Amino acid sequence: QVRLVESGGGLVQAGGSLRLSCAASGRTSSMSAMGWFRQAPGKEREFVAAIRWSADFTYYTDSVKGRFTISGDNAKNTVYLQMNSLESEDTAVYYCAATIKYYRGSASPSSFDSWGQGTQVTVSS
Repeated sequence: QVRLVESGGGLVQAGGSLRLSCAASGRTSSMSAMGWFRQAPGKEREFVAAIRWSADFTYYTDSVKGRFTISGDNAKNTVYLQMNSLESEDTAVYYCAATIKYYRGSASPSSFDSWGQGTQVTVSS
């Protein structure tokens, strides 16, 4: 079992930046990838970005490409999401996720087996 704890959410004006962090503990040596999803009120949980540890591959949903950057610190079992040029449409609860299964860049939540509690990001226009 992998335990995930997110931090870094908050309120920011449109055009601003935030950096989310997610620290993993437990069976971290088994993790193959970590990622971020988000869920806005009344909407389904959607994929934002992911990083595959073994080859440092990164994946992004189209709407955040060029604005968000996912990175990881393997030694600290921590993944980060740097969010720049934030828009009101980015307002959501952001969830960290991890998987011990082989990861090929899937955007499906079912590709991940551990989840954090979520952190709120609110972008005011």
